[in-house]
Amino acid sequence: MILTTLTDCERYESLHPLFKTLFDYLKSHDLQQMPLGRIDILGDDLFINNSEPECIKAEDQVLEVHRRYIDVHLLLTGEETVGWLPLADCKAEHKPYDADSDYGLYADRPSTYFTLRPGMMLLVWPEDPHAPIIGQGKIRKAIAKVKVS
Repeated sequence: MILTTLTDCERYESLHPLFKTLFDYLKSHDLQQMPLGRIDILGDDLFINNSEPECIKAEDQVLEVHRRYIDVHLLLTGEETVGWLPLADCKAEHKPYDADSDYGLYADRPSTYFTLRPGMMLLVWPEDPHAPIIGQGKIRKAIAKVKVS
């Protein structure tokens, strides 16, 4: 897991062949002015879910995991708390991993919480179960899906 800002993302471009393409796109497009929904950049290899979710209480959120994609969360408006727990510490499976949706859930409580503010970016790998969208009110965020190479 990496917590950074969009302005400081260049140092992470070498970690995946599609990161530079993604970061350049994020810097050159005003996602707040774009419609909600999926934005295709390179088909299923690289796309963005532009969303405006309602935040929920920490005790109501569960940890999610993905295996085929790295998630890159970019907060656009509001404030969002995210929980994290190492995958090795996840024991309470809530929903088994589904390969078609690349999604599994754990009911374990995160060991760490941090708060994102606009312009902050979170990169989470398959070994990073995370509990996003914690807080109050509606936020605007982009969640890029980068296929694991």
